[in-house]
Amino acid sequence: MMPEGAESDPPRSLPVVLGASAATLGAALLARERRGRRRAERLAAALSETLLNAIDATDPETGAHVRRVARYALILAAAAGADDATRHEIERVALFHDIGKIHEALFDIIHEGTELTADERRAIATHPARGAAVLAPLAGFYPELPAGVLAHHERWDGTGYPQGLVGTRIPYHARVVSIADTLDAITHRRRYGHARGFREAMAVIRAGRGTQFDPTLVDRVEQPEVLRQIGDVMRSTHRPATRHTERRAAVPIPTEPGPDVSFRWRGDAPAGDAPAGDARPPDRPGPDRPVPARDRSRVAAPEPTPPARDSRRSPR
Repeated sequence: MMPEGAESDPPRSLPVVLGASAATLGAALLARERRGRRRAERLAAALSETLLNAIDATDPETGAHVRRVARYALILAAAAGADDATRHEIERVALFHDIGKIHEALFDIIHEGTELTADERRAIATHPARGAAVLAPLAGFYPELPAGVLAHHERWDGTGYPQGLVGTRIPYHARVVSIADTLDAITHRRRYGHARGFREAMAVIRAGRGTQFDPTLVDRVEQPEVLRQIGDVMRSTHRPATRHTERRAAVPIPTEPGPDVSFRWRGDAPAGDAPAGDARPPDRPGPDRPVPARDRSRVAAPEPTPPARDSRRSPR
């Protein structure tokens, strides 16, 4: 009981107390959401690095190609005034633009080293769509990545593939990577093409201004400082191509098991898919089925079901 004559503090209003509690709870939830987002972004970055390492391990030549394309694309993006975030997005698209080429349906065609047939060229033209499908799970973190990879063979005049996009409907990242990809494809020897000089590559790009390439970006490439930087990168990365006759040494496998993580493919197969007990198609190699030599006539224009194997050809 308070002494007689003493004054008590005025009672706090209930709405004020509730408002303060709500603000504290809201701040805590926001901080938690930010921490979760950062962890998810780090995981997405780690997955991207893992994919890039997989490209290197599967096809070192493609791994070197995409890195050169990324360097050219970054030079062009800086000259075009792209901000830091856009440059990072362009870099990602450049690094993964050819991931569709390591698909099993295309891998042997690209690695045979002989002149491509019309059917084989049509098959290779499916690599943007195949690559975009591989990268689709990362779209929540990098929405520009699958779209940029899908569109890197579109042309400014609408005659490109796979969607026939015209002008600025082509994603900006893909327009930048298209020029960088052309520079490297012309100046470095590929399995299905001979290397040509920097001047010839620039002549091709100039000729494609407003038809194949974004005319504004072509104008940026023509700036003397941009040409100098691209030439420096080209000289530093141009080395005689070597043919690998032996497989890389196996990477030691960790002795401790990793965490037991549930992936989507471990669940029940969707309707129409192969049974869960044997997820591979009937003609897919497995432990009880040796890997056959590829039949070049088998891989033609993309179809839901490839033609039957030609039994007259013996495995190589």
